[in-house]
Order: sequence, then C-alpha cells, then structure tokens
Amino acid sequence: MPQGRDPLHFNRREAMLLSVAAGLGLASAPEAHASDDVMTASHQAPGNCTTPRSAIANTQYGKVRGFLDGGVFTYKGIPYGQTTAKENRWLPAKPPTPWKDEYPALVYGANCPQTLHPWTASEQTFLQEWDDGWQSEEMLKLNIWTPSLTGKRPVMFYIHGGGYSFGSSYELAAHEGAQMARHHDVVQVSVNHRLNILGFLDLAEIGGAAYENSLNVGMTDLVAALKWVRENISNFGGDPDRVMIYGQSGGGSKVTTLMGMPEAAGLFHRAAAQSGGGGNIPSREQQREVTRVMLKDLGLAPNDLASLQKMDWPALIAAGNAAVAKINPPMRGPFGPFAPGPPRVGWSPSVDGSNITLRSFFDAAPEISKSVPMLIGSVSEEGNQMSSHPTEDEWRANLTRAYGDQKATALIAALKKSYPKKAIRTLSYMCSGVSGLNSLLVRNNVVKMARLKHELKAAPAYTYYFTWQTPMLDGIPGAWHTADLQFCFDNTKRCEQGTGNTPEAQALARKMAAAWATFARTGNPSQPGLPWQPTNPEHNPTMIFDNQCRMADDPEGEARKILLS
Repeated sequence: MPQGRDPLHFNRREAMLLSVAAGLGLASAPEAHASDDVMTASHQAPGNCTTPRSAIANTQYGKVRGFLDGGVFTYKGIPYGQTTAKENRWLPAKPPTPWKDEYPALVYGANCPQTLHPWTASEQTFLQEWDDGWQSEEMLKLNIWTPSLTGKRPVMFYIHGGGYSFGSSYELAAHEGAQMARHHDVVQVSVNHRLNILGFLDLAEIGGAAYENSLNVGMTDLVAALKWVRENISNFGGDPDRVMIYGQSGGGSKVTTLMGMPEAAGLFHRAAAQSGGGGNIPSREQQREVTRVMLKDLGLAPNDLASLQKMDWPALIAAGNAAVAKINPPMRGPFGPFAPGPPRVGWSPSVDGSNITLRSFFDAAPEISKSVPMLIGSVSEEGNQMSSHPTEDEWRANLTRAYGDQKATALIAALKKSYPKKAIRTLSYMCSGVSGLNSLLVRNNVVKMARLKHELKAAPAYTYYFTWQTPMLDGIPGAWHTADLQFCFDNTKRCEQGTGNTPEAQALARKMAAAWATFARTGNPSQPGLPWQPTNPEHNPTMIFDNQCRMADDPEGEARKILLS
C-alpha cells in the first residue's frame, strides 16, 4: 500500500485478500465507472447462433428459452428466487413466482448492488477483462451451459469471488461456461447472490424471528440455488447426484462455508477452493454491533426496520461501511488467512449456531462434509498489482517493516533462489510486505486446509499450484490472482488478453479443465498421462500446473515457512 494511504480504503483488487481471511469487513472504495469490457456474450466456436424450439427447457416454475451456439445450449439469468428488494430485504430467498409463457433466458441477470472498481492500472483491466455489469436487487439468477438437455452429466456449480462484498457470475471473461460444456461434457452453472450489507446484516434484534437468518442470507441464497439445481438440473442434462461446487478467492471462502452448513449437506458431492477459503468469520454478537452503530449514525429508532427497507441501496451501503470502519481497529501491516486475534466485523458470514455452526476450515474441517473430496490450490503471483513498481531496495524495505530484517533477507534469498530469472517486480507480487494478497500466506492456508481435511480420515484432498507465467506485458504479471480461472474454464481464447492464447496456453487449459471436469465426474482429478495423488501433511504432494505439469512436494515450502517461523 502506498505510504500515507488510508488503510480502510482498498481498491477491489487489494480487497481480494479479505475473501481469503474472510470477514475483515473494510469500508468499500468510492464508486467508479465500470470497465470497458463488454465481451460477455462473445462466442468462441463457429455456431450459427440460433434460438430454436429445441432450446426450450422445463423448470418447476415454467419453461425457459435459451439459445444454441457451437453445439452448446446456453441459458442466462434464470430466476431461482424472487426480488430481494423492499419488504423482501434480508429475508430468506423466496421461490420464484411461476410463469406461464416461455421465460427468455438469453442475457445475464443483474449483479447484487455493490461498489464498482476504482481502477488503479490499465494493465490490470486489460489482463483480467472485468465487466461490472448492471445492478439490481432482483439478482437471484443463475446461468447454465450444457451440450444436451438429456443425459446425466456432472454439474459444475461455480461461485464467484470478490470477498462477500462485490463481484458477479460474469465479472470476469474467464467465467463463461460454454467451453466446459463444449469440450468436457459437463453442465456448467454459475450464480449471483446477495452480498455486502444486503447479504450479511443482522436484523434479528429489531425484526424478530422472521429475520433470524438475515445475517447469513448471502449464504442461504447459495443453498437455495443448490436446491434449485437438485430439483431442475436433470432437465438440462445434469446429474443432481454429481454436483461439484467450486469458487475462487471469495468464492473459495463461500465453498468452505457451505461445506459446514447443515442445510447444504447432500446438495453437492465434490468441492474446490481456489486462492481462498477457511475464513476467520465473526460471531453473531459481533455483527449485531454493526447494526446498532449504523442505526444510531442514521438517526433511526432501534426498531426502525421499515426505513432500512425503503432506503436506496447506495446510501445503505455507505452507512453500513461507515459503521464497519468505526468498529474495526485499523489494520496494520500484512494480514491474511492466518490473521490472529478476534475476527473483524463486516460483510461476511457469521457463526449463528444454526445456519453456520463453525469457522469451517479455519478452526476445523466440518464433519458433515467429510465424505466430499476437495481440490485446494493457489497461484504464484497472488499479490499482483500492476500499479506496483517497487525497486529491490523498496521491496526489501517493505519486507523489513513487515517481518524484520532477518526474515526479509531470508525471503528475498529464497525467492531469488527459486526464480532467478523473474524480475524484482514479479517476485514482489509473491510476497510484497504491504497489505494485500500474499502468495506465501495463501500457500500456508492451502497447506492448513488440506491438513484439516486429511485429519478427518475420509475423502481426500488434492492440492495444486498454478505457476504458468503469462507472456503478456513482458511476462511481468506472472500468474496473478484469478489467472487460473482462464485455464480451468478452458477459456484461453476468450481471455487472450491475459493468456495470449498461445499453443502452450491452449495445451495447459485442456489439461487443467479436463482435471476439473474429471474431478466433478469421479471425485479424482487424475487423467491419462497426468496422475494426481492426494495430498498428505507429511510431504504436501501438489500438482504444479505449468507448461510441464508435474507432482512436487510442498512447492514454496522454504519460503512459506519463513512466515511461520
């Protein structure tokens, strides 16, 4: 973080770390214009895009009409719940109202209202191709890509990142699911749900029993979406008994949270947490303080629920963020998945004793998901911020302030030894010494979560490390936070601004996407020519995804352990 910058105002890119630590509850940055990426409807195969009668599918609420392109049936914006506005704010998702005519499931639905990106570097925009989309409280929608409306294919249910405060199912170009359906014979699903104050405000004190679940509706929305999948996905060629949930960054944290939610048990059968998971989430009582402070600041009576439901969401979000900032002490220095001390309040799930009974994969792996095999992994340059250009002296100074001179020297030596050809700027993206994502802390979290899963002595965990270095922008970006999504979705052409769509990128994407699809299909990600052993705490065997994919014991082990010493 630049010196003198207010630590309570991160850009969305920096705030990604909050999704790994979960529940740190910072105030959002000022609202900004959306990025210039409008490619969310692009097509990657010769398709002669049509809207035939054969693209009409049944749901329990009515028929939906999609389109057919390149052999893939696509449905966007299917409702799995009613609007969450006004009197429905902070109540559990209500089932959709049935419709008589065909529902036009042709475009993505709204995103949950949120603060948009304050872009800090055009290179970041170029590489990631974000699309902030449009916003509405009628956002309980999901998207489906399938090669056929008949059959029983594995279902890959993707949950977007952005902590618990922002993001959407189509914020990244990488999220497009057509290639997975086209080349890997799966049914791909993505989903929007409630976020920030709209998804995680405790109103039980002022609203009574009807609002008992208000502090976790952002997560119970996902349970409602999974129930919709269980009840309807067979009409789209999917197998409701082979559902994989997976997510990146905040999506990974949502995955590990779902794994500990009793109501979600049995709705999924494999899980993957990518660059996230295992959050130090707060208690209900901590979250109630946010509500009390916010009501007082707004000059509202302690029981004035009606005014909160009528308030325009920009003002509501601002008021909530101000209360969170007032309650939380300032964050100092690096922080991450192993953040010690009491949880910070803010926009995240909370332990309420019913929906969420433990800090899943922070304190323990949940017993109710012990039979669910897992993929857990990270990328090598998690902390990439293209606005950051440290010299070696500046990098060393940042590390010294964070960890002391001895550790700073050891970290630099370990990373230079492992990557003698990487630029200093790229190495700094692995461990910068300033607040923001830190690859070594995330590696420690991967190892911790895998150990907790292993201790259940049931279904295995498979770990990975994505180290493929982009050729774009002279290779400086490395493998940034979210870079793995371009590959596990087989979207190197869709995301060629990040991948270059080189032959090497295409080959890696086919291997990585095949591993994810195979895991969804069987619970084991191994494929011919690329066996993948389960991990264990003794050696931490890990799949390296790069031009030469291979198993290796404890990648970055020397460097990551310096942070634990």
